[in-house]
Amino acid sequence: MKADWLWIGQVAMAALVNVSYAFALGSALYGAWLDKDGRSPVSPARAASLRAQRSLRASALVLVVALLVWLLYESASISGEPLPAAFGVVSTVLAQTHVGLAWSVAFGGALVLLVTVFAAAGAVRDGVLWLALIATAAGRAALGHAADAGFASAALGLHTLHVLSASAWSGVVMAGGLAVLPVLGTSTARGILIRTSTQVSNVAMFAVGLVLATGVFNALRGTGGSLAALTESAWGHVLLVKLGLVALALVLGGYNRMVAMPELRRAASTAAARRFVNVIHLEAIVMIGVLVLAAVLARSVPGYMLQG
Repeated sequence: MKADWLWIGQVAMAALVNVSYAFALGSALYGAWLDKDGRSPVSPARAASLRAQRSLRASALVLVVALLVWLLYESASISGEPLPAAFGVVSTVLAQTHVGLAWSVAFGGALVLLVTVFAAAGAVRDGVLWLALIATAAGRAALGHAADAGFASAALGLHTLHVLSASAWSGVVMAGGLAVLPVLGTSTARGILIRTSTQVSNVAMFAVGLVLATGVFNALRGTGGSLAALTESAWGHVLLVKLGLVALALVLGGYNRMVAMPELRRAASTAAARRFVNVIHLEAIVMIGVLVLAAVLARSVPGYMLQG
């Protein structure tokens, strides 16, 4: 990989896409979990429900903007033009490259998501919202190396599942630890925190299983089955660091599930609630690192290519 300013800009925008999409998905889940309790103005879940809504709207807006800027950087990279002049080749990239097609799917989903999050709540709105999230994930997956095997390929299908599951795991952690769960720390909201923490843990555990299964496939494909691709390439080094952060996130999530949550259910104390939220806050920071490294990997030459 050539770490020039153009590459850095592409990675920065890709990382922002990863984080904002995961935040949107996680916020949508919290919005669904807290919707019924949060409708009443006097409910202890009201503040958390409003935070979930605001987080969803903000992340959807950031996602649309990040995808637009990413396309400009990608057009400059493909054409060899300097960044300001890349505006003139955007239409060509969209019409004549697989990147343009994949980006159109991702951006279309993100744009529908942005419109939907400001619409009135209802079954139709919720259905469109989840379809938009899935479409965005499919487009994002096609922007990576998985599309090398073609749009109608098992590799792309599995990578789409990987994007969805990884975003669900990181999203409930980030949106929870950084936005929603801290306002459920009061004694009056303790029951809602306990119920929501169980939902977070169950979604995270299910998503982790899918992440590990699809991640193993992606890693084997990226290395070509050779351990040398991990140790002798920059791509492999980044992957190893990412795996280390994933392992740390698993440890933190495991601690919350095995230690903090049982204590929270048993004692329902302020100290137990604070401990659970603090750990998920730390896990959220680790997850941001994982998503940034995922963007670096997507813009780096896979190890198996460097191995020939």
